[in-house]
Amino acid sequence: MGKVENARKEYLEWCRSLGVGTIGELNAMLEAGKGVDLINLCEANQERKYAAVADRIHFLRKKVRIVMMSGPSSSGKTSSSLRIAQQARVIGLTPKVIELDNYFIDRDKTPKDADGKYDFECLEAMDLELLSSNLRDLLDGKDVLIPRFDFPSGKSIRNEASRRLRLSDGDVLFMEGIHALNPKLLEGIDAERVMKIYISSLSAYSGAEENHYSTADKRLLRRIVRDSRTRGIDAESTIIQWPSVRDGEIKHIFPFEENADIVFNSGTVYDVPLLKYYADPLVLGISESSPAHGKAVCWPTPVFSRR
Repeated sequence: MGKVENARKEYLEWCRSLGVGTIGELNAMLEAGKGVDLINLCEANQERKYAAVADRIHFLRKKVRIVMMSGPSSSGKTSSSLRIAQQARVIGLTPKVIELDNYFIDRDKTPKDADGKYDFECLEAMDLELLSSNLRDLLDGKDVLIPRFDFPSGKSIRNEASRRLRLSDGDVLFMEGIHALNPKLLEGIDAERVMKIYISSLSAYSGAEENHYSTADKRLLRRIVRDSRTRGIDAESTIIQWPSVRDGEIKHIFPFEENADIVFNSGTVYDVPLLKYYADPLVLGISESSPAHGKAVCWPTPVFSRR
């Protein structure tokens, strides 16, 4: 059994231990007014898992100095990495965070896809030589000037003194991005110095596909709510863009998920019922003439949503 499927199995067993091993049992618990208790249990369980990851990093701290995190869209990568970092601080480590997006090459040098559009998700859109050089220097205890990618101008800026970084004793470098588990990203870096974490909001319920509770559908709901609340993108646009997002995941993320040392399930039992409250007003207003209407109303499950 693969690491991701094993994490899914463990999640299902935990759900069953709470008496919510099926979607029907979950609905019954919510209708019985036990939702708050369920949320509290889920959050306590998540906090234990964040702490367990931090404990493992601390145990390996003499070797591991870099923690790479990857996962598909809206899988909770940012929030999970922040909470793991917080737990790492509790036990005496000092996380230093670098976003892999800062290693984009200048936009005008970015490769293009078959349609002639910039392919920002391909590995070649990143300055791998600079990244490798920076990581080797950091592991050797040297000062490094970390680039900052300016998205409005599409330029890599490499002359800001405030971006200077050095790893001291107790410091651990946290890096997050879609290519974080791709071995080509870290060519030339001692693998023993790196811990790799795969984060996804997994589903485990029997009948999840038929009831639109699949991992992919959960993440789409998350993305719809997030885009509306923080990025000013409406639900129609998010749904229309989703197949392209999924294609990128299949190409750049899923092939490397088993490279992870740890698979972290960011999903909780209560996430879809909670997301429904915020997502319903966003999706139900989509016009019948829109190409996003079918997904918005019926949530037909794509054939590739079993992840």
